Amino acid sequence: MNCKICNSSAPLVFKEKVLKKYDVEFYQCDKCGFLFSEEPYWIEEAYGNAITYSDSGIILRNIQFSKICSVTIDLFFNRKDRFLDYAGGYGLFTRMMRDYGFDFYWTDKYCENLFAKGFEHDEKVDSKFEIVTAFEVFEHFVDPVVELEKILSFSNNVIFSTELLSQPIPDPKEWWYYSFIHGQHISFYTYKSLSLLAKRFNLNFYSMGNIHIITDKKLNEFLLKLLKKASLAFLFDVLKFRYKSKTFDDHLLMSKSASQS
Repeated sequence: MNCKICNSSAPLVFKEKVLKKYDVEFYQCDKCGFLFSEEPYWIEEAYGNAITYSDSGIILRNIQFSKICSVTIDLFFNRKDRFLDYAGGYGLFTRMMRDYGFDFYWTDKYCENLFAKGFEHDEKVDSKFEIVTAFEVFEHFVDPVVELEKILSFSNNVIFSTELLSQPIPDPKEWWYYSFIHGQHISFYTYKSLSLLAKRFNLNFYSMGNIHIITDKKLNEFLLKLLKKASLAFLFDVLKFRYKSKTFDDHLLMSKSASQS
């Protein structure tokens, strides 16, 4: 196999049972360390439930991501612009970011929008955004280059999350992030593989633990290092006076829309 990111040789490193019934091969790139499954023939079955029943951390992660994203936007980007949450799940993150005052919209081809109804991305209108967010998404990509190209059609600034592979790679029996039981995680990244992925599009890559940024901007790396060490939740509490919630305005907007339909 060849690496899907840098096209270098990617030998077989292990086989593991996926969805408790398919014996699946996993390959790792010799150059960038990207780890990926064979062609995921089981993927349609894996998405029988878009959000897996074992995902007990979905609320906690959305709270954390919303605070981290708010601070990151405030410090490095135009907070008054429009934003898109890509593969946004039930719409919880979009709703929370609107509650914090950010003009966020939702899109997801697999999942029903439950919490941000009325704020779906409309492809018929201007499709450009200041930032696209993609939390817990990159590990689902069959082809990261193709998928990132889709995301970049909306914005050259991407804030996303994914857990980075350690070296040597974790034992398949021990690392929870493989999540073989639900079969949706098929791509696993090193810092180097994500950096090379960004370079393919002539963009910059920055990382703050499991939160990453691909952007055409030059960001202050010293400040990023401080953010990585600091409590972003604390910084959010310091900065939240700047955020004028859209909660009630959205209520009025959707009430008016309902009365006219």
